[in-house]
Amino acid sequence: MPQLFSMAKSHSVTADFRLLDAFWREPVERTVLANGVTLIVKRDASAALASVQVWVKTGSVHESAHLGAGLSHFLEHMLFKGTERRAGREISATVQAHGGYINAYTTFDRTVYYIDLPSEHTGVAVDLLADAVLHSTLPAEEVVKEKDVILREIAMTRDDPDNRLWETVFATAFREHPYRQPIIGHRDVFSAVAREDLVAYYRSRYVPNNLVVVVVGDVDPAAIRPLVEEHFGRAPRVRLAPVLVPAEPAQLAPRSEHRFEEVELTRAVLSWPIPGLAHEDAPLLDLLAMVLGSGDSSVLWQEIREQAGLVHSIDASAWNPGTTGLFCVSFTCDAAKREAAEAAVRRTLQRCATRGFTAGQLAKAVRQLVVSEINSRKTMSGQASRLGVAEVVVGDLDHSRTFFAQLSRATPAGVRRVLQRYLSPERLTSVSLNPAAAATQAARAATASAAPADFTVERLPNGARLLLQPDRRLPNLHLRLLMQGGPLFEPAGKRGATALLATMLTKDTRTRSAAGVAQFIEEVGGSFFPFSGNNSLGLAAEVLPPDVDRALAVIADAALKPAFKAATFAQERDAQVAGLRQDDDDVVTLARKRLRAKFFGPHPLALDAQGDLAGVGALTAADLAALHRRLCVGANVVLAVVGDFDPRQLAPKLRRFLARIPTRTDAPAVPAAPAAKSLPAERGDFVERLPREQAVVLQGFPGPAVNDPDFYVSEVVDELFSGMASRLFERVREDKGLAYFVRSGRVVGLDTGMFYFISGTQPGREGEVLAEIDAEIARVQAGKVEAAELTRCQTRLKAARRQSLQTNSARAMQAGLNVLQGQPVNDWRNYDARVDAVTIADLAAFASRRLTRQQRTQLVVRP
Repeated sequence: MPQLFSMAKSHSVTADFRLLDAFWREPVERTVLANGVTLIVKRDASAALASVQVWVKTGSVHESAHLGAGLSHFLEHMLFKGTERRAGREISATVQAHGGYINAYTTFDRTVYYIDLPSEHTGVAVDLLADAVLHSTLPAEEVVKEKDVILREIAMTRDDPDNRLWETVFATAFREHPYRQPIIGHRDVFSAVAREDLVAYYRSRYVPNNLVVVVVGDVDPAAIRPLVEEHFGRAPRVRLAPVLVPAEPAQLAPRSEHRFEEVELTRAVLSWPIPGLAHEDAPLLDLLAMVLGSGDSSVLWQEIREQAGLVHSIDASAWNPGTTGLFCVSFTCDAAKREAAEAAVRRTLQRCATRGFTAGQLAKAVRQLVVSEINSRKTMSGQASRLGVAEVVVGDLDHSRTFFAQLSRATPAGVRRVLQRYLSPERLTSVSLNPAAAATQAARAATASAAPADFTVERLPNGARLLLQPDRRLPNLHLRLLMQGGPLFEPAGKRGATALLATMLTKDTRTRSAAGVAQFIEEVGGSFFPFSGNNSLGLAAEVLPPDVDRALAVIADAALKPAFKAATFAQERDAQVAGLRQDDDDVVTLARKRLRAKFFGPHPLALDAQGDLAGVGALTAADLAALHRRLCVGANVVLAVVGDFDPRQLAPKLRRFLARIPTRTDAPAVPAAPAAKSLPAERGDFVERLPREQAVVLQGFPGPAVNDPDFYVSEVVDELFSGMASRLFERVREDKGLAYFVRSGRVVGLDTGMFYFISGTQPGREGEVLAEIDAEIARVQAGKVEAAELTRCQTRLKAARRQSLQTNSARAMQAGLNVLQGQPVNDWRNYDARVDAVTIADLAAFASRRLTRQQRTQLVVRP
């Protein structure tokens, strides 16, 4: 078997590795300043953007005597609250004014602060981040307010079943290592933290010789070093004491923890301890995870989900960022099937340990890892993150090359060896979160480069549209087939049909089984997936350029030869039902759905594309076949292709496919929806109670449809009410500490829409949050928005649009939607001018016309 894989490597796998050679040849400059700051710079002139990131080599495992207090996460929140030179609000306002996006995150071993913005403002980002990281004042009054905000965040994590599951996994699998402590901290331990503790931790860990600055984008490396020297280099090197991180003792026996709570669906994780990233077996463990549980053609997906029907979803991963880690198999299932599913996973692992793997399985996994490496470099922020991980987590900027060199020597025997060595029964930790109603059943069971050109558009005789945008900056190719669809096109009582139709189109065809489709595309590292929304549905395939024929084949078969097999239909319908039940476990998602239902009433947009339990449960395979015949017609189909291809060679193949789509003189008309002009359906103030720790407040108002004249005004209004620099955020979270989040949002349909506000707050303070929302609406209605506010919003929206169109998939989606919705294919080029045309008077008119108490649906969801 090793010889078989060696033969394969001499052809396709070796070619895969050659695709990465260009990345490894790209110059990356690494410099250590005199005070110990490490600077990494990479130039990428493909877009006028830059990502500036500061990686602080400290995380929750480094909190020593304060383990479990969440000091690292607390500091992440506090660093934008003010410095010796700037007030807190000035930081976010400055970023927004320069079209940037600022954020931060904390992990076990690092805290990262970053700004993504137009590259001409790179110096602003360097200045701001240096000021925040090295010169924060941690104001006492802000510490008090932010402490209350984080307590709300902790409550929110307790409301999230997935967070509770993974906290339990880490607390059970690790007995001594600080990984067993939640990054955010335990509520009681965090509550006892004083400002002095925070300041002491900040002064000991946020020092120059513990910082890595990464800059990637359209920059001159020669100009970046003096810039970083100016802002980071003046701080003196200081003593940096090593932090003792206790090693995890060897696990000698299996462990388990099964909890029963108020959830709808069982979530389970099987984990085994594995060595860290620097260990020689780490690449083989990554390969093992890919083979076992990455994609619909993986071993576990096929055997446990498709064949046995025991789970709704299943995957595998190897997580080992430090000196130790976990190999995990996670799945969701009905409560009654958990033990059978776990037993089936164990049997599959035992069979693989006995029989091993094929050369083809390893070749597919290697291709998937190559594709993942390419995909990580699509954006400036992604490239900067890759460099940060290599420097801070691995300690070697050349890690990617070394990793793939190790992969090139991998054999089926080697992957089988690591499975046998690490995934042994005595090292297993089994954790699950189950519906409370299943507790009795469980007890019984226990006993039993340059910017891309414009799109070209071609209309075929049958009405289908073909959109092409060649872009050879990256060896990546994206094909996206779009159709108008969504709730407006679904039969009454059978909502969720278009989402299920999209899923089914990626499954069985008259040419291949669902497993065959997954294998056919995934064995070359490709992906094939559905999408659906309020107004559209479709399919997308993404591959390396040599595999374009496979991508076209799976899309063509899906559109022209869907099989709608009964067994697959039943399984996917159950999975969609499980997803709806899982949504009900999240209080924010559930509250948003409740608002939507009250606001839209009988209008189809009362439900999102996933539908509801009754509607999805009523669907049949015949319903989907009929909907497919209705929607998949020439005038309703758009195919967008973006990436590394030659139009002269590919376009004829695409035309031949599109010509086979049934002809119809016009696209399906948008059905007349009830009461579209008399929304909201239920006006007034409503309160609903749910067994949760957090309260959620919402307000819904009539919003614009896709092509309404004030759509772009709503873009600016949404930005005005959202984000860290908004007045609403400042009042609700920063000044009063009333909520962890507050923002606005939109539901946009073809004939109508909803503009809404949402905030998560402490029970008992809902009225205060709602009063602040009302006050902010009144301010906008009165025309009291400041010119600087409007300019910041416009700058941020334009920069966000530029950032959102970096990937081939995003541009294909945007162009396809433009054409489907009757807009010019390259209408994105008009975005900046339309946003800039919005005035303060337009904002006031929008708020006065739409955001009125008489047209409001207000909902409070509380314990």
